[in-house]
Amino acid sequence: MVKKIAATEELKEKLVNTRAKSDALATSEPRATRAFYDAYLGMIIVFLSNKCMFGFPSELGQGLADASVKDLAEVEVTPSGEGLHWKTLDVDLSIPALMNGIFGTKKWMAELARKGGSSTSCAKSEASLLNGTKGGRSRKEIVLTTDEA
Repeated sequence: MVKKIAATEELKEKLVNTRAKSDALATSEPRATRAFYDAYLGMIIVFLSNKCMFGFPSELGQGLADASVKDLAEVEVTPSGEGLHWKTLDVDLSIPALMNGIFGTKKWMAELARKGGSSTSCAKSEASLLNGTKGGRSRKEIVLTTDEA
C-alpha cells in the first residue's frame, strides 16, 4: 500500500510541474485559441493567444485538399493550442509548423513544390513568349588567351 501512495504523490508532483511548464510556455509562445474555415476565401483562419491571427489556403494542408466545405468547417483547436484537428477527416496539423510554412509531411511538401513549379498562368505564358522573342538565353562569351613571353 505504501508504494501506491508514494507513486500517487510522485504523479501529482509531476502533474503540477508539467502544468507549470505548460503555463510558462503558453505565456511565451502563441497558442491557437480559435480556428474556423472561411468558405469565401477558401482559407483556414487561426486566432492566436497573442491577439494575432494567420490563415492558409485549405488546399495546402495535407488531407484537406479534397475536403468538403462541411468537413473543413469542423476544424477544432487541440486542448494545448498547438494544433488543429479535423475529426471527420482524421487530419491533425501543427500550429508551429503551419506558421513556418510546413503544411504536411516532407513528401506532401515536395508534391506541393512540384505542382507549384509546373503551374501555368497568363503572366507566365506572356513572359515565356516575350523571352522567346529575345532569342533565348544569351551565350557566354569564351575568351581565348595565348601566352606570349
